Amino acid sequence: MSDMSEETSAATQYLSFILAGEEYALGILRVKEIIEYDTVTRVPGAPVWVRGVFNLRGSVVPVVDLTVKLGLPPIQLTRRSCIVVVEVKQGNEDIVLGLLADAIGQVIELGPEDVAPPPAFGTPVHVDYLLGMGRVGTARKFILLLDIDKVLSGQEVLSATALRAPPGEETERPTGKVA
Repeated sequence: MSDMSEETSAATQYLSFILAGEEYALGILRVKEIIEYDTVTRVPGAPVWVRGVFNLRGSVVPVVDLTVKLGLPPIQLTRRSCIVVVEVKQGNEDIVLGLLADAIGQVIELGPEDVAPPPAFGTPVHVDYLLGMGRVGTARKFILLLDIDKVLSGQEVLSATALRAPPGEETERPTGKVA
């Protein structure tokens, strides 16, 4: 009799999402919620990778365009665009941020045997930003597993969370087109 409970408990769930045509994933425990992209207010002087801020039940939350942060072309908003609200660890503090995604994929479960180390080359993002490559499905395609604490680290996150929208500033809404 094999000990399946040990294997099952070692599996981790991830939420997959699409950025610039590639599928990425984050540990599901870091994801607080997924919301439809509606109104994001641009903030003058914000880092180029911060799309703006939005109101989440009375809290001002910065929206990060991960494609820009990862050195890819910026997301073109469509009706499938959404914001993945996540918690990023900053020292002893958890900081809430919104991550702009082209579309949401699915929740996937990966065991340790399904995660390969990132290759030293050939990925669209810097390998330091990756936890690994998740092998998914019978086709055994790979999904890039992001280490969100490394992608959004240090002073960058603190400066993004300090942003506040000026009253009456321009807002950005998605178009009706689907990419």
